[in-house]
Amino acid sequence: MDMDQLIREQSRLIILKALSAQVAETLNSDLLLHELATFGIRKTREWVHGELRWLADMGAVSLVQAGSVLVATLADHGQRHLDRLIAIEGIQRPSRVGS
Repeated sequence: MDMDQLIREQSRLIILKALSAQVAETLNSDLLLHELATFGIRKTREWVHGELRWLADMGAVSLVQAGSVLVATLADHGQRHLDRLIAIEGIQRPSRVGS
């Protein structure tokens, strides 16, 4: 696997985890930019929008356009991936609890 693909798969997992940590399971793309930067992944808003659209195409999130940002909400399919009940190809698998 090349570095670009690894960064994409890791970023998608970070996004799902960040959404899951919110009470309403919702964040906008600007806040997700900061979340990714915390993990050393510094990308443009357009790049994050592309990843959010990919996650939406996979059924992991739902999206709403709000001005120049996208608002993402965790979908059941995305939560099932986080719970390790399913595996969505293209998203890094979360670690087992206690690992």
